[in-house]
Amino acid sequence: MSNKLKIAIIGCGGIANGKHMPSLSRQKNAEMVAFCDIVEERAQEAAKTYGTEDAAVYTDFRELLAKGGFDIVHVCTPNDSHSVISVAALEAGKHVMCEKPMAKTTAQAQEMLDAARRTGKKLSIAYQNRFRSDSEYLKGLCESGELGEIYYGKAIALRRRAVPTWGVFLDEEKQGGGPLIDIGTHALDLTLWLMDNYKPRMVVGSTFHKLGQKKNAANAFGPWDPEQFKVEDSAFGFITMENGATISLESSWALNVSEFREAQTLLAGTEGGADMKDGLRLNGERAGRLYETKVDLSSGGVAFYSGEAESEADREARLWLEAVIEDKEPVVKPEQAFVVTQILEAIYDSARTGRAVYFDGSSDK
Repeated sequence: MSNKLKIAIIGCGGIANGKHMPSLSRQKNAEMVAFCDIVEERAQEAAKTYGTEDAAVYTDFRELLAKGGFDIVHVCTPNDSHSVISVAALEAGKHVMCEKPMAKTTAQAQEMLDAARRTGKKLSIAYQNRFRSDSEYLKGLCESGELGEIYYGKAIALRRRAVPTWGVFLDEEKQGGGPLIDIGTHALDLTLWLMDNYKPRMVVGSTFHKLGQKKNAANAFGPWDPEQFKVEDSAFGFITMENGATISLESSWALNVSEFREAQTLLAGTEGGADMKDGLRLNGERAGRLYETKVDLSSGGVAFYSGEAESEADREARLWLEAVIEDKEPVVKPEQAFVVTQILEAIYDSARTGRAVYFDGSSDK
């Protein structure tokens, strides 16, 4: 009998093929035994490429869960179905890795959090940028107090022209929004995690749908259809935390900026600062002088000996499986991902109403 963790994949589209299934296939302690997609051909192809010889194929996730025969479910579907599938999988006694964001709304994220607590099963959200070498190194510095008290952060997710034109990315009903909920979520998660601050007090936000109306626009993935572009093309937020720390969030798929950066953060503390522009840079004051240094995160070593470094996606998969096997908390805790969803929703609400959103129930009236 196999002692490997058995995994079911629900949603066999772009993110499953681009990250989850390749990374899981490289883990020695796991095997993919079931695949589900509303397009049966996609599930069949995934099973053929990544599955065991007897891998099962489904078009209905409820049928997959009822059949069972696995330990873990990876949810790789559009945002509006994250919650219903994750809750059903947890209730079926399975551990769940769900793609980001946690859910389309805070209410849906709360249902996932409640289900995980009720069932005692593990739930994690796929924020893979935490597992990059620069992120992990900076996290260590933050935990050791190298930056002191971090009171300002900037979450950066800016694309000049890279609007995803496939799938349901431009569908507000399916996704809940555009670049803010798609890539801004990564930058915000990274910033909150590094600051270790999950207590927001107030949020102000703005969203724009300006460039999305352009026809035959220059775009990395080919021109988008303005008629299908139902979400914002850029969004910005300002978050004040309970302890007074502040975070600014910048996100765009299309914005007239000459400098574009994605899934990055800038931190400022009482003892020093850090940013991820052109690599990980640290700054501070020493012996009466200001300094700036760039951290060398290359594996280095002798060419024939050093080998290939583990990618962030593979590290994410490995540590997730270890959390299940060793019965410990995953790196990305659902309570942390819940706060990310809370803030994203607050930015959208503020942009819609023109008012600040307060988390203590007060008002800006």
